Amino acid sequence: MHNSLTISEISLYKLSIPLIEPFTTSLGTETHAENVLLKINTAEGLTGFGECSPYMPINGESQDTCFIVGQYFARALKGLNALDIENCIRIMDSVIYGNTSIKSAFDIALYDLAAQNAGKPLYQFLGGDKNKTIITDYTVSIGEPEKMAADALKIKNEGYPAIKVKLGKDGKKDVERIRAIRAAVGDDIPLRIDANQGWKVKEAIDTLNALAPFNIQHCEEPIARWKYLKLPKVKKHSPIPIMADECCGDEHDAERLIELNACDYFNIKLGKSGGIYKALKIVELAEEAGIHLQVGAMLESRIAMTAFAHFSLCSPMIEHYDFDTSLMFAEDPVTGGIQYKANGVVEVPDVPGLGATVSEEWLGKLEKVVIG
Repeated sequence: MHNSLTISEISLYKLSIPLIEPFTTSLGTETHAENVLLKINTAEGLTGFGECSPYMPINGESQDTCFIVGQYFARALKGLNALDIENCIRIMDSVIYGNTSIKSAFDIALYDLAAQNAGKPLYQFLGGDKNKTIITDYTVSIGEPEKMAADALKIKNEGYPAIKVKLGKDGKKDVERIRAIRAAVGDDIPLRIDANQGWKVKEAIDTLNALAPFNIQHCEEPIARWKYLKLPKVKKHSPIPIMADECCGDEHDAERLIELNACDYFNIKLGKSGGIYKALKIVELAEEAGIHLQVGAMLESRIAMTAFAHFSLCSPMIEHYDFDTSLMFAEDPVTGGIQYKANGVVEVPDVPGLGATVSEEWLGKLEKVVIG
């Protein structure tokens, strides 16, 4: 165990992988995961991996912007102590505002190094509890009611214990979508809905009340993220618990939403918070306020998804897990990492650090830049 780890070389890679089928939300349709992989080498011989999956409509970043901004970070962090994560985060924030997606890739790699150096799996390094079982839902893309119902039935038959449904294009048609899904899957399996900011305020209230009979666990981000001052009104008039997603990026957003009494849940995504360091601050605020939590994902591979799973063991307030997008990849570049078991169970690795890597053979196929 070293007292410090000197960052000696940082490599950035463009990771583009087709999805098995297009993934559609109210914000658009994706056919590929367009991600950035990160590898930090230290003078002491340890290597940390990180990854981000930028999404332009949510965090205003793309694979190309992450690849460029990541080079600014690499030059700023080279030669520094990787174990001083707080200082590394502060420096990245001083280099450029926002850009939380690429910041999260660096943050994950730094935590990978710190946990490896401590000889602990990342969840243990974060004070997490392996006795907690992680069970992911699986998501139905938005589309015609009949197709969504068929997709939902397939998910139920595959053994997933909860189905997440993308909505948000038209409140009245969204009710028909859920009605069709319930008719296909029955009343017992929980449904979780995500409007991705797609409804107007009155439309959200009307739609959520119309959906009350259909046993909906919660609704993510019913209205535009910038209308967060109206979210308390939606929460007050909704029979379905409200989960803040796009309007809850970092700890400052979380604090504001708590003061407004705007929601019942936060959906934490490391790509929104800028990584684990700030996500832990959200957890602390949520625990104090009694806000329950979900940990979610964009379109990450099992590199970042493994970090999400480790992180999600850090608090009993984290009770929902949305880790299905890696299963949508046509190819899997990752060695080690989380394992998807039957009925949505996600198994976290017990080796020191993140426990997930990408082979040199895979890395050799990717466009890269090395700062060292």
